[in-house]
Amino acid sequence: MINLKDYGYIVTEPLPDGLLPGRITELQRERYTVITERGEVTATLKGAFFHNAQIREDLPCVGDFVLLQYNDTGTSLISKLLPRNTKFSRADFLGHKAGHVKTVYEQLVAVNFDYVFIVSSLNLDFSVNRIIRYLTQTRRSGGMPVIILSKADLIEDYEQRVKEVQLVASDVPVHAVSSHTGQGMPELSEYLQPGKTIVFLGMSGVGKSSLLNALMEQEVMAVKGIREYDSRGRHTTTHRQLFMLPCGAMIIDTPGMRELGLYDAEEGISAVFSDVEELFVHCRFSNCEHQTEPGCAVKAAIKDGSLPMEQWKRYLAQKRETKFIDDKTSFMREKRASGKELSQFTRHLKKRR
Repeated sequence: MINLKDYGYIVTEPLPDGLLPGRITELQRERYTVITERGEVTATLKGAFFHNAQIREDLPCVGDFVLLQYNDTGTSLISKLLPRNTKFSRADFLGHKAGHVKTVYEQLVAVNFDYVFIVSSLNLDFSVNRIIRYLTQTRRSGGMPVIILSKADLIEDYEQRVKEVQLVASDVPVHAVSSHTGQGMPELSEYLQPGKTIVFLGMSGVGKSSLLNALMEQEVMAVKGIREYDSRGRHTTTHRQLFMLPCGAMIIDTPGMRELGLYDAEEGISAVFSDVEELFVHCRFSNCEHQTEPGCAVKAAIKDGSLPMEQWKRYLAQKRETKFIDDKTSFMREKRASGKELSQFTRHLKKRR
């Protein structure tokens, strides 16, 4: 019998009769793989889920703890989603391919994790801006960010790139590793503790699958080559999946993202750019827009070099993106709320007839 506590499950309230707790380890299309004390089962959602879900985030995701109606001879039914401790999500832009954004939704990537490994390769595709975007969204997730710079064996002078990341993320652990030579891998053991869950995030080709294989001590994910001219790769992971490592820690592997749209990221921006926002209180005017106003602390910091211009540009770019997304999502929230009120009013009228 499997001890579900090894998978991070904590009993917080008595279980309803006839329901079995489990953790979702895989999702493909509409079929879930759930680990329970009776073993691994295949499950689908109970019909009430689709009726009650107001938004897509109400539906279970890899890493979720659920209660299900167990069926030992067939497919079980997931009947309840248990509260989440952490979640990482991004903006899903509908209509983006057509050249304009019609709607922005929140897309869940993973839930119930302790650490977020932001994986970025040290080769030609290295980008500090991209790492900071992941860091901003991670700050909102509730998990602890850890920056993993992979493929250290392919770069002779990688220390300079490590310093670049440490300069803009001074309070975040940064590790340069190589899945092939084992360089830096022992340093990850402090996070890989029994019962802890780590989610891997990053673009295609950054080495997430190779890192997972190394930690699993076997090849569980196929590894594809990268293009030589830009060091980018194709998607290896095609769906989200939770793996139990030999050490007792768990990894949620996710498909590589072509882009990370920030979602509800104000808190994350303030955490990542705290050095920038701390300057605002020193401006002469409380409504300073940091452009032409006299006594602007931001302009003074840029002039004396204490605030790099690149850091200021990153801050402004993320603020503009977040405002755009917030405007789109607030419209959708109001639309959903009005639709819900209309539905409730319609049901009330039917009862009176």
